Amino acid sequence: MKGQGKLIDTRKLAERLRGRSVDVINRRVLISHLSGSEQEVDFSKPANCGGFGRVRNFHLCTPSGWPSNPLPIAPACKAIGIQPIPDTIPAQVFQNAACAWRCWYCFVPYNLLAANPKHSKWFTSKELVTLYAQEQNRPLIIDLSGGSPDLVPEWVLWMMDALTDASLHKSTFLWSDDNLSTTCLFDHLNSRDLNRLVQYQNYARVCCFKGYDARSFTFNTRAMPKDYDCQFQIMSKLLNLGLDIYGYVTLTSPYTDRVKEGVCDFIDRLQALDSNLPLRVIPLQIRIFTPVKERLCPERKRSLDVQEEAISVWNSEIASRFDIALRSANITDVPLNAGKK
Repeated sequence: MKGQGKLIDTRKLAERLRGRSVDVINRRVLISHLSGSEQEVDFSKPANCGGFGRVRNFHLCTPSGWPSNPLPIAPACKAIGIQPIPDTIPAQVFQNAACAWRCWYCFVPYNLLAANPKHSKWFTSKELVTLYAQEQNRPLIIDLSGGSPDLVPEWVLWMMDALTDASLHKSTFLWSDDNLSTTCLFDHLNSRDLNRLVQYQNYARVCCFKGYDARSFTFNTRAMPKDYDCQFQIMSKLLNLGLDIYGYVTLTSPYTDRVKEGVCDFIDRLQALDSNLPLRVIPLQIRIFTPVKERLCPERKRSLDVQEEAISVWNSEIASRFDIALRSANITDVPLNAGKK
């Protein structure tokens, strides 16, 4: 694809960025400074928590033709005991300052993904929770976003500790993003740590698949095509842990051929991991935020049209593969069997 440039060696770049974005000894994570950033232009409210956090409103409703998005609304409401489930819910977002991939549609400026100390600052989780606790009308959800939080899997555990120490663990739901780019979770956490993730009551994880085939994946991320398959391998390991886990998928592609075949094969691969997994995966419609405007080119503009064809295929396949009772179930009630073997 024209304009892609050299493809990313995910393993090498991830290792380098991890070394620059986590201080394990002092339990610190490099957090992006959002105030005054290009990203802040798109915020509904100015950055909070001293400029290192933001409030994001998650909405159940989506554009016509796209499935509703109950993430993280439904998991949070179930964990905390909120009924009925609202159409919109705010979340306190913190972004770690590193990511190995450069998704063209990412709403985060690339200078906030490079572990650059000019655009970030070191924080312990205790410091982040203190900032969160000081906010008026603080949201009930904390979203550990990025960047790529899976580069620093310790962060989730440290946040759990900090919330518990502040007596906020029962009233706050912890949600973390994972772009399935690394195996850091399994490389740097031991079995006791992994069990803590599973047992913590108010935590769930969402994993984002970056495309429906290797071509669209590389177009979207600039990573090597082989890393497309790695996403499924990592997701399989996560499922086997027994986490409360969900997924996103982005369907942008500049290729107008084999859209149906690609989407069907993607759903097949999800079902190979767990027969019900597609019902826990939400397709995300890509929209153009301020940092993305300067990245647009003819191929990327075309991919926005291709995603509309792809979502039509997705909807048709979901309807044909699952009965209406299961399709209508709350996403939190869709059973997964992978972690129960």
